[in-house]
Amino acid sequence: MSVKFRPYQNITLYGDDYNRVRDFLIELDSSNYHFGRWDWMLTFLKHEWADVDKVEKIGIWEENGKIIAVATFDTRLGSAFLLLLNGYEHLKEEMFLYAKINLAKDGQFRVLILDGDAELQNIAAKNCFFPTQDRELDAVLPINPESIKYTLPDRFKITCLKEDFDLFKDGQCLWRGFDHEMNAEGPFYLDWEKCSEESKKEWDRPNVDFSLKISVVAPNGDYVSHCGMWYDQKSKSALVEPVATEPAYRKMGLGKAAVLEGIKRCGELGATRALVGSSQQFYYSIGFRPYASSTWWKEK
Repeated sequence: MSVKFRPYQNITLYGDDYNRVRDFLIELDSSNYHFGRWDWMLTFLKHEWADVDKVEKIGIWEENGKIIAVATFDTRLGSAFLLLLNGYEHLKEEMFLYAKINLAKDGQFRVLILDGDAELQNIAAKNCFFPTQDRELDAVLPINPESIKYTLPDRFKITCLKEDFDLFKDGQCLWRGFDHEMNAEGPFYLDWEKCSEESKKEWDRPNVDFSLKISVVAPNGDYVSHCGMWYDQKSKSALVEPVATEPAYRKMGLGKAAVLEGIKRCGELGATRALVGSSQQFYYSIGFRPYASSTWWKEK
C-alpha cells in the first residue's frame, strides 16, 4: 500500500491519535522532539495561551495503518518540526510544504532542521528559507545507575510527587527557580485555594510517573530544587525537563542531585541514556556530552 496523508484527529485530548503519535515518537527516538515533549505539549493545550483548537492541523503520514511521519508544532503554531522514520526521506518536501501552509501563524513560520540534513536544507533554500541564529542544542548522558553518585548537604533530602503530592511546594519551587520572584512578578499564587484545582488538572493525564518528578527538600520543608523526568519503558531514552533551583539555594549541588537522582531512577527502569535540550555548562559538568544541534530556518 502507498503512503497516505491525513490530519491529526482530536476527538478527545488523549484519544487514539495521541497514543499513536506517542508510539511513533518513541520508535523515532529523536532528541529534538522526544515523546516527552509531545506529552508536555498535550498537557499545556489546556492553557489559554496555547493553540488548543489547532491540533487538527498536525499532519500525519501512514503506511499500512502505521504512522511513519508527522509534521507538528509545540503548543503554538508558527514553529514546525518535521519528523519521519528512516526510509521515508522522499516525504520531506511534501512535509515541508504542508507545514509551511498549515502550521504558520499570522504569516509567521519557521522550521527546525537538523544540522547536517543537507536534503531538507536544500528543500528549505529552494523555497526561499534561510538559516537563522536561533538553534536548539541537545546533550546526552549514557546511563549506568550503579555509577551515579551525588551528595546532599546535611538535613536536605530527596522526595518525589509519588511520595509527597504537594503541588503548592512543587509549583513554588519552579516559580522561584525560574526567577519569577526575582523579576518582580510576585510570589507564587497569592490565592492558592482558587488556583489549586487548575494546577491539579495539569496532572490529570495518562503516562505520568510521579516517582520521576524529583524535588530536593530543604530543612524547613520547602521544595527548593526540582527535576522532572519523562520516561517510558518502551523507549531507551529518558528526557530531563524541567530543572530549576531556588536562587537562595544555588551553588550547593542540589540541582545536580535532583537531576542525577531522576536519571538513576530512569536507568533502573530500563533507560540507557538521558537527553536534555540544553548546552548549559551545568549539564556538561555532571556528565552530559554535546549530542545534536538543529537550526531554525525562516522565509526571506
